[in-house]
Amino acid sequence: QVQLVESGGGLVQPGGSLRLSCAASGIMFRLYVMGWYRQAPGKQRELVARIAPDGTTYYLDSVTGRFTISRDGAKNTVFLQMNILKPEDTAVYYCNAHLGRSEYWGQGTQVTVSS
Repeated sequence: QVQLVESGGGLVQPGGSLRLSCAASGIMFRLYVMGWYRQAPGKQRELVARIAPDGTTYYLDSVTGRFTISRDGAKNTVFLQMNILKPEDTAVYYCNAHLGRSEYWGQGTQVTVSS
């Protein structure tokens, strides 16, 4: 049974930081591209960042320089360090694991940036 369990969301003031974690089980983690997506109310889900097994990363333009994705193969966990958060970063953040035709999603964690 595949599980992606996110944690670390919450309420933060503009300019603050949060670190999201996603613990994966039931997959060969080291083979999967791991990603973070987000969906704000009334908007489509968008890819925020992803990291390939070889460490290659991609970032959405609006988060480049503020967010950092990383992975820990020993813990089967992917992280998203979010700094200098802005109100427009408010969304539900979802963890994603992708390998060929296999794709899995976490349940999502709410991030709210507000004063």
